[in-house]
Amino acid sequence: MTTAIAPTAHHVAIIGGGPAGLMAAEVLAQGGVRVELFDAMPSVGRKFLLAGVGGMNITHSEPRDAFIGRYGERQAEVATLLADFDADTLREWIHGLGIDTFVGTSGRVFPSDMKAAPLLRAWLRRLRELGVSIHTRSRWLGWNDDGSLRIAGADGERALAAAACLLALGGGSWARLGSDGAWTRLLQARGIEVAALKPSNCGFEVAAWSEHLRTRFAGAPLKNVALGLTGEDARIGEFVLTAGGIEGSLVYAFSAAIRRAIETDGQAVVHLDLLPQMPLARLQQALGKPRGKHSMAKHLHRQAGLDGVKAALLRELAPAAAFAEPAALAPWIKALPITLLRTRPLDEAISSAGGVPFEALDAGLMLKALPGVFCAGEMLDWEAPTGGYLLTACFASGRVAAHGLLNWLKP
Repeated sequence: MTTAIAPTAHHVAIIGGGPAGLMAAEVLAQGGVRVELFDAMPSVGRKFLLAGVGGMNITHSEPRDAFIGRYGERQAEVATLLADFDADTLREWIHGLGIDTFVGTSGRVFPSDMKAAPLLRAWLRRLRELGVSIHTRSRWLGWNDDGSLRIAGADGERALAAAACLLALGGGSWARLGSDGAWTRLLQARGIEVAALKPSNCGFEVAAWSEHLRTRFAGAPLKNVALGLTGEDARIGEFVLTAGGIEGSLVYAFSAAIRRAIETDGQAVVHLDLLPQMPLARLQQALGKPRGKHSMAKHLHRQAGLDGVKAALLRELAPAAAFAEPAALAPWIKALPITLLRTRPLDEAISSAGGVPFEALDAGLMLKALPGVFCAGEMLDWEAPTGGYLLTACFASGRVAAHGLLNWLKP
């Protein structure tokens, strides 16, 4: 059964209830239009809530130029999105919801209670007060021949005729939370070119770990290490050894560069410094000391504090000949090569690259080929590492698209 909803001059539909869609709803409602928001899941903000498990990293406090640089190849476009709503403005907006924030030791910004749920509750309360209508379990299926939106809900499908619509459908990771990438086919069917969705902030696989490493150390964290890649500055942090490769925050910081190297060369070689605080010369001197009757494992532990998963990974990847002379191990400890062959599946990734290219959009994020259709959030073709950068750009893009829509309605 299909029922029609009559359009009004200021009736707008938003598809997607993540940060970008909710932010757009707030701006549009404040702009005096009637807003209906549709989300396929039983509740809105599900990925936002899951991202907050263990600590809601909302944005980052680093200087603006460094912050913008985190968006890589799309930093110019994202800088435009952040022009009126950057990390500082986002914090002020959160404070306006009655939620305090603080800056952690790493420069990351968190709500005072470290949780996403109170922030989302306060935000939804504001949206209700603004008159925003939120419809859950309502999946967008594209357009009817007359241009109305096809919305499938518990009572069947209905045709929604609105003055404009704003799409904020997320990327292609974490399908169970709603970001399933199904929208790509719907846009392509309307002649919109969409860059293929690819894993970002994801794990990577090696050819194979040994049985010993896989069974003894899968899931073990490597802390206080440095990772480097040709053409990229090395960074200190931590990551996790998995049964088939590596993942974690330090790996995510390089995920775009690693993925591009794999696409170009069939593999990517990252270099791991197991002891970044110890210079090579001092490490060679320490390991060059006589080890007497001590085993090599004991010698590495006594002289360099190297043991556990770090020592196991060194044994896995350094040539056996290097272990014959302890000092010869020092260069391997400082630059242990790990060859990565492929990304983990898209649905496991924290976020995705690809999507609607900025070239297909005008300055207000409206699709040039589909007047009245605006896009925001992770469905745009940009990517960023974890650390609050993803959320900040999603919030900002929702605002830009909403203001673009309001300007489009004015005539």
